[in-house]
Amino acid sequence: MVVLGNSGGVRALKGTNMGKALLLIFIIILLALGGCAHTTSEKLLSQGRYLESEVMLEKGIRNMNSARSEELVWLCQTYSKLKKYDKLLSCVEHLEKKVDAGDKRISGLITIAGSLNFPSDLTVIPHLMRAEAFLDLGDYPKAADSARRAYELALNLNWPLADLQINWERTCRIRALGLYVVALSLQGKRDEAVKYLKELEEAEVGFSRAYFVNKEKRLALSRAYIALEMYEKVLGPKKSWVDFADFLINVYTFGIINAVKDKAWAFLELPAKFISYKALYETGNIKEAREGYDKLLANPQAMQNGNLYWPILFDRGRIYQREGFPEKAIEHYKKSIDVIEAQRSTINTEAGKIGFVGDKQKVYHQTISILYSERMPSESFEYAERAKSRALVDLLAANNEFVSGKGRGETAALLKELKKIEEHARVFDPDRLLWREEGEKSTRSVRIKERIKEVAPELSSLVSGTIPPVSEIQSYVRDDETLIVYYYHEEDLYAFVIGKDSLNALRLDGINLRKEVESFREALHDYKSERYIELSEKLYERLIKPVEHLITSRNLIIAPHGILHYLPFNAIRGGGDYLIDRFSVSFVPSASVLKYLKSKESSGQPRVLILGNPSLGDPNYDLKYAEVEAVAVSKRFDNPKLLLKENATETEFKKFAGAFNYIHLATHGRFASDAPLNSGLFLAKDGENDGMLTVNEIYSLDLISDLVTLSACETALGRINPGDDVVGLTRGFLYAGSGSIVASLWKVDDQATSTLMEMFYSNLKMASRRDALRDAQRKLKNQYRHPYFWSAFQLTGNAL
Repeated sequence: MVVLGNSGGVRALKGTNMGKALLLIFIIILLALGGCAHTTSEKLLSQGRYLESEVMLEKGIRNMNSARSEELVWLCQTYSKLKKYDKLLSCVEHLEKKVDAGDKRISGLITIAGSLNFPSDLTVIPHLMRAEAFLDLGDYPKAADSARRAYELALNLNWPLADLQINWERTCRIRALGLYVVALSLQGKRDEAVKYLKELEEAEVGFSRAYFVNKEKRLALSRAYIALEMYEKVLGPKKSWVDFADFLINVYTFGIINAVKDKAWAFLELPAKFISYKALYETGNIKEAREGYDKLLANPQAMQNGNLYWPILFDRGRIYQREGFPEKAIEHYKKSIDVIEAQRSTINTEAGKIGFVGDKQKVYHQTISILYSERMPSESFEYAERAKSRALVDLLAANNEFVSGKGRGETAALLKELKKIEEHARVFDPDRLLWREEGEKSTRSVRIKERIKEVAPELSSLVSGTIPPVSEIQSYVRDDETLIVYYYHEEDLYAFVIGKDSLNALRLDGINLRKEVESFREALHDYKSERYIELSEKLYERLIKPVEHLITSRNLIIAPHGILHYLPFNAIRGGGDYLIDRFSVSFVPSASVLKYLKSKESSGQPRVLILGNPSLGDPNYDLKYAEVEAVAVSKRFDNPKLLLKENATETEFKKFAGAFNYIHLATHGRFASDAPLNSGLFLAKDGENDGMLTVNEIYSLDLISDLVTLSACETALGRINPGDDVVGLTRGFLYAGSGSIVASLWKVDDQATSTLMEMFYSNLKMASRRDALRDAQRKLKNQYRHPYFWSAFQLTGNAL
């Protein structure tokens, strides 16, 4: 293992300076004579014609397994530019396998000397591509690992003479080191990032192809400085020895360098320009930054660069806002969000969709904030809803196995056809800032989208890219209900209070909110102490008291955001009373979900499936009261299907779950914060299934249930990702078709839970689910004074 550091050294290049210079001139002349493009693919990419490149390459590459590395590398580059990360990562994997098997050279008279895109030896390229992709997707540890591997290879690779002469050795090392510094910085490892930044600053650029290596180094340094918020260093002196060196090289090559340098503009100059203008803005040089951004926005190549267009629009909007032009600022913020969401629609991986929005939440936050300040509460609310990422809905649509409902087969076929049309018949519309289809295929696409809305309305946010208007959301709020939607970003907190005919927006105190919620949860687990009381009252003062005067009903629907997903609202108190004493509370992931939470039609007594205390092969996991609970619940219904111990298998659950109105699961649960799709419920295993019903498997269920009760540990928890996608059991059952879910926020007491569940089901015969749970919790509160025992469970979904 090679350790990053100066000990690797900067290897001396072979040959004399004069020989290298002559070779450089020869190559430049060949490039100029060759039209500045080694291949049609390179020409299309250098012109930013990425969709054309994709169509051409995919026609030529029918099978990645049989394609050559020099074909795959262009295809991977195309996917990277189009932000099609699922295809990109698969392409890079195939490329790496080819390289490892020995197929690692770009061939040909000209390309053997390397190109402006790739060296003739491709060994390092898959790792560089993967590092850049993981940075975009928000997976910074994987980005750091890939960048580190690329750096080690660049140090120790036995480079061919052509690549040494064209200086690809230094270019790859500089690029890898720059990506590594950025990845470390974004992980919060600032000291380590600064250490390798110093090595990047000291990296030599050599002589051959020094113009492009200089540009590479400046870009790598600029990205690193921006990541570390060292904006002054991005700007540096107005003139430097580097600029003078560029001048000398241009003279020495008889000016031919000017004939080819524009070819690298989209890859090196454009990002460098953006970074310099951003640094100007961040350091208060507003006039220069404004002029620079306006130049970029006037350039078509900037518009087609997915990584840069949305932040250019965003920063230009911030300048408009700073200079007192809120309408223009709002216009640019909205355009930036349109670009982000257009790009996001091309990502078909769950991790990608979630990570992609991570560094873009600031755009939504700024938009929400200015709309609120400009007294536009409805639009502010709309963007708060749009900020809540729809990764799981999109995931359902992207994976045929996750399509639920009666129209499963037809929906899967429609989605497959829609995906094919949109991938191969789209052009970028600069006026609407979206990818659009043309001609006959566009008409067909519209018809498919309309049919998908009819067959699977839960997927409408994917095919339309819209959320319901405020008026529609209000129509789903009953006269005796009040909807409170929270939006929380950093230390900015908003509450939108929505009634049947009203919408009010308030800015609340969000300073140290995360810390207070975490402290409150910690205090609740110490059930022998009353230190939770003070924290509980503080949270009530923050979250409920400012909006109390707007609440005109006893029933609350709360849509949390961020850390508030972890807060047991029923246990916060004001004036000596808990929230549960004043209101009957239910929860929804977002206000937009209300349109899908309709009660299932059923006649007569509900059909009930109950699984209790599954045999897990270890007496320590035996839940005595869970079995008692399951039996007691079963006695409250006619003809329930009761499965206990070794009969409570994952196989039996999957077999019968789709035919029951109520499902009750009294077992252990597991919340895997590092891999939320692997969170799940423990059931008995058999020859067909391993006994772990994961979130991933829950998504593929097809349920008709009105109610799923998860009487287990931490079943309401999920990892809160950027964009507010809470990947967990509750969200999984909602998307599988359940109308509502009762689940817990922490590891619950076995005996107290058994008592709670018996009362809950007894109440269901006379009350709504929301009131049934509330009444059971209030009765249990009389037995167990501490909220730890009675406040863990909450109802998500349809409360009626």
